[in-house]
Amino acid sequence: MGDDSDVQKIRNICILAHVDHGKTTLADHLIAASGGGVLHPKLAGRIRFMDYLDEEQRRAITMKSSSIALHYKDYSVNLIDSPGHMDFCSEVSTAARLSDGALILVDAVEGVHIQTHAVLRQCWIEKLTPCLVLNKIDRLISELKLSPMEAYTRLLRIVQHVNGIVSAYKSEKYLSDVDSILAGPSGDIVGDESAEFIEDDEEDTFQPQKGNVAFVCALDGWGFRVHEFAEFYASKLGASAAALQKALWGPRYFNPKTKMIVGKKGIGGGGKARPMFVQFVLEPLWQVYQGALEDDGDKGMLEKVIKSFNLSIPSRELQNKDPKIVLQAVMSRWLPLSDAILSMVVKCMPDPIAAQSFRVSRLLPKKEVLDNLIDHDVLAEAELIRKSVEACDLRPEAPCVAFVSKMFAVHVKMLPQRGSHGEILNNYSDEGEGDSDECFLAFARIFSGVLSAGQRVFVLSALYNPLKGESMQKHMQEANIQSLYLMMGQGLKVVTSAKAGNIVAIRGLGQHILKSATLSSSRNCWPFSSMAFQVSPTLRVAIEPTDPADTGALLQGLRLLNRADPFVEVTVSARGEHVLAAAGEVHLERCIKDLKERFAKVSLEVSPPLVSYKETIEGEVTNMLENLKRLSSSSEYIEKTTPNGRCVLHVKVMKLPPSLTKVLYESSDLLGDVIGIRSGQTVKNLETHSSSILENYSPTEVMRKRIMDAVESDILSRDENDKDYIDKCKVKWQKLLRRIWTLGPGQIGPNILFTPDIKAESTNSSVLIRGCPHVSERLGYVGDSTAANSVGETSSNPSEALCMEAERLESSVISGFQLATSAGPLCDEPMWGLAFIIEAYISPSRGQYDESETHQKSEQYGVFAGQVITAVKDACRAAVLQRKPRLVEAMYFCELNTSMEYLGPMYAVLARRRARVLKEEMQEGSPLFTVHAYVPVSESFGFADELRRWTSGAASALLVLSHWETLSEDPFFVPKTEEELEEFGDGSSVLHNTARKLIDAVRRRKGLPVEEKVVQHGTKQRTLARKV
Repeated sequence: MGDDSDVQKIRNICILAHVDHGKTTLADHLIAASGGGVLHPKLAGRIRFMDYLDEEQRRAITMKSSSIALHYKDYSVNLIDSPGHMDFCSEVSTAARLSDGALILVDAVEGVHIQTHAVLRQCWIEKLTPCLVLNKIDRLISELKLSPMEAYTRLLRIVQHVNGIVSAYKSEKYLSDVDSILAGPSGDIVGDESAEFIEDDEEDTFQPQKGNVAFVCALDGWGFRVHEFAEFYASKLGASAAALQKALWGPRYFNPKTKMIVGKKGIGGGGKARPMFVQFVLEPLWQVYQGALEDDGDKGMLEKVIKSFNLSIPSRELQNKDPKIVLQAVMSRWLPLSDAILSMVVKCMPDPIAAQSFRVSRLLPKKEVLDNLIDHDVLAEAELIRKSVEACDLRPEAPCVAFVSKMFAVHVKMLPQRGSHGEILNNYSDEGEGDSDECFLAFARIFSGVLSAGQRVFVLSALYNPLKGESMQKHMQEANIQSLYLMMGQGLKVVTSAKAGNIVAIRGLGQHILKSATLSSSRNCWPFSSMAFQVSPTLRVAIEPTDPADTGALLQGLRLLNRADPFVEVTVSARGEHVLAAAGEVHLERCIKDLKERFAKVSLEVSPPLVSYKETIEGEVTNMLENLKRLSSSSEYIEKTTPNGRCVLHVKVMKLPPSLTKVLYESSDLLGDVIGIRSGQTVKNLETHSSSILENYSPTEVMRKRIMDAVESDILSRDENDKDYIDKCKVKWQKLLRRIWTLGPGQIGPNILFTPDIKAESTNSSVLIRGCPHVSERLGYVGDSTAANSVGETSSNPSEALCMEAERLESSVISGFQLATSAGPLCDEPMWGLAFIIEAYISPSRGQYDESETHQKSEQYGVFAGQVITAVKDACRAAVLQRKPRLVEAMYFCELNTSMEYLGPMYAVLARRRARVLKEEMQEGSPLFTVHAYVPVSESFGFADELRRWTSGAASALLVLSHWETLSEDPFFVPKTEEELEEFGDGSSVLHNTARKLIDAVRRRKGLPVEEKVVQHGTKQRTLARKV
């Protein structure tokens, strides 16, 4: 591989699809044909070569992305197989980052599914060139018994559906503003080859006549593009292959009399006319299948095909009594799958040079320098490295840049045995893995230069900034590359060096990289942009060893697991538990199994899932203006006084509009950038995408625009016609947005603390802690804090010392607010979508002039700042309790597929799980129903198993985290009205509602007090009779 100088003959591709749509089976056939003899063609599709883990073979699903090098004609193709299950979508991200093109598989029977949307979006974000593969065409013939015309209609609809999804991403409907900056449409690409990758806005991405759609049956090993049939018929019909290729899809008809290709109007014969794709492609296929599989079929059809195309098939296979084997033998030689797919890959997908010039705006976004006090030599070198990546420079003297998308663990025995055994053992002691049998390899792609074994490289984390020099040392490490391997599925082949454009496994980085990183031969290199993950790890469990003596082994195992899995999160909770966060139940099961058998090798106790909730108040969203007026009025508030009586707090709370809460929650990373920006910061991302609606906007402007859009959408959703009402609301909100003191919890949460209104009246001789609208300044709503602070004093004659004390206590108010929002009053869960105004009045100490008395008081009640923090926290929590608190729970979006006879049991399972059904529709041309529903995360554990049990395995479900939803039930409900008393009784026997049960369960887990009756039925208790 090190000697291969022709980088234009390299293709890096990944296979992406929904679960069970045939990715690994397709990969098997490509490996059997072009993998250098590692897999026999007869075993292709059955052995699932890329699923080499025991767990993958047992469950029959792919759980990790793995690479293999194929050779087709004189091309080298690096193929990455990826999982389709939603739990392992992080592996899809790692595969997409290292690839230049993607094969999108869609099942011709099931059609487009939720994960198909996800992988198309991943393609779009990572700027991959996609090709569409419609798999399982044989099921349309043998299972659904469709006619060729019906099958054509179905295939046409799937192609249109996929094109619709891609065009929606292009028009940026589905992308948030920031995503649209990062993944805007392509810029101009120079060169003839790359002209085909630039799609016109009007033009569909996937068009069979362009050659980027293949129709295949992966299990039987056959497939074709329109191109193959155009060449078959060119001489027969007396037309050029190019003209036929354009005509063999869409409403094009063949007139046998004139031997002309005509449109719908030019053909006679009424409704019996068949498009050319049906007449010349599908009908011959149907005839071959019917001839082979049906008892009364035309057996001569197979002979005709064999004779026409001079197929050499062993007579042993033709004489087999199983008609399926005979059919497979003929079809796989007539229309070989690997030729159809790999010829499409070579023709339609870009080589690394073209791809990197197209993808560089995503991989290494341009940076704009805001500060002049920087080293211009460093900047020039960083720009030179970016140009090398853009050009895919493969000269030995070019700067070497590679990206590691994940670390994966390989057993020592699987490594090629190079050198002495002692050398390998020394390597483990260096990597700090002790007696572990696992060796960590980096899954990497070289983007520029040449990478060699023994080379020293800089390992850069995503936060590294070359312009900051010494302060960035913690984000940069120097490492020595011990070995390079070419990946062959499970096997590894040693190579001495690898050039730009290749995908390799690197050994020697185990202790330097946790999950992903950029490798560079120079320290003056920008790190690659972070990978985009479709979901976040939401399923959390606490784990501990069965034997406490094994705690050390568990900690070591968790460290190894955290490095080996790109998506798992290992944390220690406030209570000291080791918490493992995974994407879903299947992912969690695999993590626990890996811990027990590979990494920790100890017996474990796993807790029930720890579900996160949020706390909010009942929102009167009907009249936003009333809400805003109530917040600014001084009538409704909670009053709290510090123990020493020097600080009086008035706390008011309001529920934020849902859209604003969602924006603040989803934009936490962007908010962190904006709020964390210091005035001397030298760099910001420069968005270079020409058609982006946010062209050249800074993160601050993006954030400000999103907040205003959210507020306006909420105002308009209430009352679109009342202009006066809308204007008043906008004015009120604009005033409020100038007063954002801080956000919480963690300074970037979905709760806002507004500074108190300066007009707030003050009692005599007390000073109001005014605060400073820091966040409003960062977001650009307010010019400068000095302007805000130049307002006249609120008190009649406060002393200067008191004013200074008030300023010092601002941080105490913020700390109290952060504590309150991170642990609400219901069950210590974070608050959600609340706005607070805290008016804190500081009065002078009565014993101000008597030092001994003042000292005594501070001893008695503790530090004054601490008293303020506690008082603010308690007041905020009391304010929430006063305003009808509600619990907010996370919801999964659930897509279910089942046949009609199992709809009843499926709905019964959904009802038991408190699910809310959104829609139910029948898939055209099949007996399957698709049902969309929302299922609470707390009810989702064991959902898939119960569903399979009740529907005898006929229903399948896919869960994706969707949103947070407020439970409308009052956890403190007590019957009061006559109707309620009649329905629920007098309150003594009322069972707790769902919200209260969830709250009590969380409180029990956290060790908080729970109100529960020890004696359930006092009247039924009795002593046992004494038998005389």
